[in-house]
Amino acid sequence: MIPLETIKAQIEQAVPGARIEIVRNDSPSAQHSLLLGNEHALAVAKFTRDDPHLRLDYCSNATGIDWPDAVLKEKVKIKKVVDGTEKEVEEIVEKKRQGFLEAVYHLYSMELKHGPLIIRMRTGNRTDKAHLPSLTPIWRGAEFQEREIYDLYGIIFDGHADLRRILMWDGFQDYPMRKDYVEPDDYEYEPTPHDEVLEKTQKHYAQETKS
Repeated sequence: MIPLETIKAQIEQAVPGARIEIVRNDSPSAQHSLLLGNEHALAVAKFTRDDPHLRLDYCSNATGIDWPDAVLKEKVKIKKVVDGTEKEVEEIVEKKRQGFLEAVYHLYSMELKHGPLIIRMRTGNRTDKAHLPSLTPIWRGAEFQEREIYDLYGIIFDGHADLRRILMWDGFQDYPMRKDYVEPDDYEYEPTPHDEVLEKTQKHYAQETKS
């Protein structure tokens, strides 16, 4: 597989204005990825599929990730006067990060037998800016997987031909894979409640009886 830095440079040359960032992965797998700017994501995807040296014609997997609001700690070097002498010291500063949703795609070339190249896109937030461009016009196999991401995480894929729930039923509220999802205590749709489900059902109806 071509080095990620080279792929990034090739994309930036082929797609003017494209914003590409290498996201490092320090786990043992060391599967680094490319973060795409949403404005040019479709053009970038087309390039990776059609470029003769890449030919990434197969999307094996597309999944979602939820990143809630967080406070991140970061080490910074600052200059301070210590015992009358100016020294460079490390301090930990806290930075607030607004939450967002992410779609991640694993791409392979069936023709050239290489991969994966991992690409990702991020939404503006987790509420009213949860839109991303659909990549199904490039990889038809991503259609059901983007529907699953929409169903479980709430990412709206603009340009998807049939974006509707695929696991949960019509009318289901909220998105079960979000980290702040709270399951309901009303399990009346469970035909044979048992164990923890039965206990929650009994508590729910006990509250209804009192009211």
